Amino acid sequence: MALDESQENDEVFKEKGITFIIEKELFKEVQPINVEFIESATGAGFMIKSELSKNSSCGSSCSC
Repeated sequence: MALDESQENDEVFKEKGITFIIEKELFKEVQPINVEFIESATGAGFMIKSELSKNSSCGSSCSC
């Protein structure tokens, strides 16, 4: 996850007032995608879950 400007090959969508940008080809592979802000005893941050998480050997906590 990074800050970026959208390009013509990007999918752009808003969720709860936040604008997300993802490459269209990557989005086709990973949808549905879910981004959540979580807080835990070890800190806070965004957790991203997608079809890649399900098919990955690193499990649902993967930060790939």
